[in-house]
Amino acid sequence: MNDRLQWARDGRDWPNRESSRFIRAGGLEWHVQLMGSGPAVLLIHGTGASTHSWRDLAPILAPHFTVVAPDLPGHGFTQQPAAGGLSLPGMARALSELLRVLDVAPRLAIGHSAGAAIAIRMVLDRLITPEGLVSLNGALLPFSGFARHVFSPLAKLLVSIPFVPRIFAEAASHGRAIARQISRTGSTIDGQGLELYARILSNPTHVSSTLGMMANWDLDTLVRELPKLKIPLLLITGSRDLTIPPEQAFEVRDVVPSAKVENLRGLGHLAHEEQPEKVAELILNFDRAVEAAAKTGPGLASEKL
Repeated sequence: MNDRLQWARDGRDWPNRESSRFIRAGGLEWHVQLMGSGPAVLLIHGTGASTHSWRDLAPILAPHFTVVAPDLPGHGFTQQPAAGGLSLPGMARALSELLRVLDVAPRLAIGHSAGAAIAIRMVLDRLITPEGLVSLNGALLPFSGFARHVFSPLAKLLVSIPFVPRIFAEAASHGRAIARQISRTGSTIDGQGLELYARILSNPTHVSSTLGMMANWDLDTLVRELPKLKIPLLLITGSRDLTIPPEQAFEVRDVVPSAKVENLRGLGHLAHEEQPEKVAELILNFDRAVEAAAKTGPGLASEKL
């Protein structure tokens, strides 16, 4: 599918546009935003989103970190990958190639929703070695019951039908449809955010990649390996998240000894877009705690965090 978002047209007023770069890595042309100075922090957005979702959080972090925020393969302005590139391991490998070309070793990896699973997969596969991980309403556990038997097979079916992405994209071009979908996440975001979601989700290539990511997503292996995660993990969850039940964060905490949960009252799945200042405060506090724990030795890390 060749009808990608066009930077000259669709990126004309892109948030933090002056920080955008186009980088060739791992056989893909990536759109990545780079800003700030200091130790690197990697921001990984979730399924169906793009760098626009960090539009307010990234500038708050930039005085403290070198912020690296890419569009995932097939999302936003990054090229769509070949078959298999939209799986969890495929995304993890592709991102590691981008970081290699950029010569970046993140001190923190921060992922929203499915982006949190990608960050953890990268750590478990030793593709990155950050000092800490942050999950923002992380999609880390598989669907259960009826949804488990319907969600992935349905996504596989939809992505296999050539005209389906165009139908979804046409529906998303209507602002009211996007507003309804965002409200179903439990979040309330500003008009700019709604317009940007409508812009990317009205693009068939972006929609095709979103469906492809859903169709290829398998968290069973990740769940089995979660207890192997040794570095500090901060699980930030919104109490009103209607996409990922907040209880999942506590389930993950129970199997990851290094994990801590922070629950944000009144916020939904897009908490980092609703209150970026509050999320940034939690991230900065976590970074300071990780740094202090590293100085006192791994044995005291979980106690201090």
